Amino acid sequence: MIVQWKIKAFDALTVYELYDILKLRSKIFVVEQNCAYLDLDDKDKIALHLFGEFEGKIVAHARLFKAGICYDNASIGRVTVDADYRDKKWGHDLMREAIAGILLHFGESQITIGAQLYLKKFYESHRFVQTSEMYLEDDIPHIEMQRE
Repeated sequence: MIVQWKIKAFDALTVYELYDILKLRSKIFVVEQNCAYLDLDDKDKIALHLFGEFEGKIVAHARLFKAGICYDNASIGRVTVDADYRDKKWGHDLMREAIAGILLHFGESQITIGAQLYLKKFYESHRFVQTSEMYLEDDIPHIEMQRE
């Protein structure tokens, strides 16, 4: 089972890729997490989009940002894997690809994320450390984490 990873700027995404990315994010962040919020925040236009395709379907996605956009450091956001494929552990592949993409495209090694608290151990396994107290974002507990 091979996932094909791609990184594209917003204006390089096909209409179908963009639709499938937004559908996946809505499926996870709005429906699965039962959180009514506006996912479209204009940052998609300035992000690099990392996504994984499996058998013609987008199954994973993350946004990559250079330093100074979301945080002082480069950042990774909207990290998601389709619930139907989480048993494959592709979230770890997604994070490895995201970290490598930040280094390749932005030349940055320091990365900051706003992580959902329940995923703390997952991000720690990728050498992120907690750097803030818990805060609520859209009524979901989050923490800031950094990777040096």
